[in-house]
Amino acid sequence: MTTTTRERIVAEALRLFADRGYAATSVAEIEAAAGLSPGAGGLYRHFRSKEEVLGAAVREHITRTREQIVQVLELVPHFQDRPLETRLRMACKAGLAKMREEQDLVRVLFRDLDQFPGLITEMREGIVNPLYDSIATWLSRQPEYAGADEDWQAIASVLGGAVVNYWLANESLYEAPARIDEARFVNGWARLGLGLVTTERSPA
Repeated sequence: MTTTTRERIVAEALRLFADRGYAATSVAEIEAAAGLSPGAGGLYRHFRSKEEVLGAAVREHITRTREQIVQVLELVPHFQDRPLETRLRMACKAGLAKMREEQDLVRVLFRDLDQFPGLITEMREGIVNPLYDSIATWLSRQPEYAGADEDWQAIASVLGGAVVNYWLANESLYEAPARIDEARFVNGWARLGLGLVTTERSPA
């Protein structure tokens, strides 16, 4: 697949921001990584500033995530013939895969985005909240949970947060929590989801 110069600039800038930090990455370095003559101003033919490049990266990830959410929810009926535990494992693995796919953006988010409150809002409303909403929607559509009086948004925040925490621990501490490998994590995650079938709600 052929990429445009603009796409290369965004991809290489995000990689450099993730590796070195936003402030430590120069426009010339981005240009060189994108195959342009460093310092010749090629980046400015496509973007007004380095910050605009970062904004473009965030918005492209938002667009892609929204498209992925739609695709996943459209596939829900096609997997209903599989056991619930299998579907839960698939959902957990998909969440971990999404974190890996967005790893550069996540690194930039935790390292540098406090400098850009507007981009934090876009990330929260464009990626984070829709992802948790999609988890809640997915859970509520599983036939085994039909009629369950559950707060799916809250449950989604717990299950989704577990995926995020597991990935972040691997990423930032270079080791999974309690040295639990991914297969065991996925199994535990699925077992928690299975518990929703039989567990009765306790009074608040």
